[in-house]
Amino acid sequence: QTVAHHLYQNLSFNITYVDLYLHEPSVAVVFIVSYLLIFLVCMVGNGVVCFIVLRSKNMRTVTNLFILNLAISDLLVGIFCMPTTLVDNIITGWPFGSLVCKLSGMVQGISVSASVFTLVAIAVDRFRCIIYPFKQKLTISTSTLIIVIIWVLAISIMCPSGVMLQVTKEQRVLILLGDGYNNTRPIYWCRENWPNQEMRKIYTTVLFANIYLAPLSLIVIMYVRIGFTLFTMAVPMVSKKKKRVIKMLLMVALLFILSWLPLWTLMMLSDYASLTANQHRVINIYVYPLAHWLAFFNSSVNPIIYGFFNENFRRGFEAAFKFQLCVAYMERQGIYSRRLALVNGKGLGREEVVGRTSGERSSGSNIKEHDLIMEDLEKVSQI
Repeated sequence: QTVAHHLYQNLSFNITYVDLYLHEPSVAVVFIVSYLLIFLVCMVGNGVVCFIVLRSKNMRTVTNLFILNLAISDLLVGIFCMPTTLVDNIITGWPFGSLVCKLSGMVQGISVSASVFTLVAIAVDRFRCIIYPFKQKLTISTSTLIIVIIWVLAISIMCPSGVMLQVTKEQRVLILLGDGYNNTRPIYWCRENWPNQEMRKIYTTVLFANIYLAPLSLIVIMYVRIGFTLFTMAVPMVSKKKKRVIKMLLMVALLFILSWLPLWTLMMLSDYASLTANQHRVINIYVYPLAHWLAFFNSSVNPIIYGFFNENFRRGFEAAFKFQLCVAYMERQGIYSRRLALVNGKGLGREEVVGRTSGERSSGSNIKEHDLIMEDLEKVSQI
C-alpha cells in the first residue's frame, strides 16, 4: 500500500505527505467488524473441530486427521494473519516491526500451502477409495506421515519469501500526524525485497503454479472422476453417507478455489500488469482488503460446512456447546452456594456446611451430566 486518501506534495524538498488512516471512520468500522466476525468464527469453529477429533477416538479416521490438519492451518491464519492484515489495511505503512513482518507473511504462506496439499491428500484418498475400492486403504500412521511431509513441503516452498520479507523505510514519504507539517513520522513497508523485479515475478509464478493452479486442477479432475463414478455408474459399496461426505469435501475444495482466486489474481496483476499509480492506489486501498477478507473467510467457513454436511461433526458441535453450558452452570451454582452461606450470618458454621454439601451435590450431578456429554462425544461413529 503506497498512498493514502490525501497527498500533500512539498515541492521544495520533493517529499510527499500522506494521512495515517487510509479510510474514513465509517469504512474503517466496516472493515474492523467484518474482520472481527470471521476471526471469532475461525477461532471458535476450528477450535471445536480440533476438540472433536482429538477428544473422540472414534473420530480419528484418516479423513478426519486431514480435516484436523486443515483446522490447525486455519487457526494459524486466524491468530497470526487476520489481526495484522486488518491493521495493515486501515493505516498507512507497517507498524509491527521486522519479526512480525516475517512471521505473518511466512505463516500465511505456509498455512495456505499446507491447506492446499491437505486438500490434495484428501482428494487422493477419496479417489483411491471410490475408483479402486479393493486397494489397501491409508492407515492412521501413513496419514500422519503424509501430514508431516505436507508441512515440510509447505515450509520449504515459503523459505525464499521468509528470507526476502523485510521492513523497509520509505525515503520520500512521511505520515502526517497533525494539521501541520512539523508533526510527522516516517513510513515503513513490509514486503519482499528482491534484487530485481524479474526474480520476484519468477517466484510469484512458481508459487501460483505449485500451491494454487496445479494442485487445485488435480483436485477438480479427481472429484469429477469420483462424481462420474458415483452418479452415473452402479457402485453398491458406496453408501449414501459416504456420498454426502464426498459432497462435503468437494464443497470445501471448491470454496477454497473461489476464496483464494481474487487474491492470487491481484498478486499476478501487481507483478505482471503495467498499472498506473491511480490503479495501484485503488487496488491497494480497496481491493486488497476485500480479497484478503475473502481468503480469510475460507478459514472460517469450513467448520460450518462440516456441521451442515456431516452428522458426526454436528453432534460434536452440539456436545461441545452443551459442555460449555454445563461448566458455566456449575460455576454459577458454586458462587450461589457461597453467597448463600455468607448472607446467613448467625448460623454461619452450620449453614456453611449445609451450603457446601448442597454445592457438592449440585457439582456431583453436573459432573454426571458432563460425563454423559463426553460419553456422547465418544459414541460419535466413524465417517
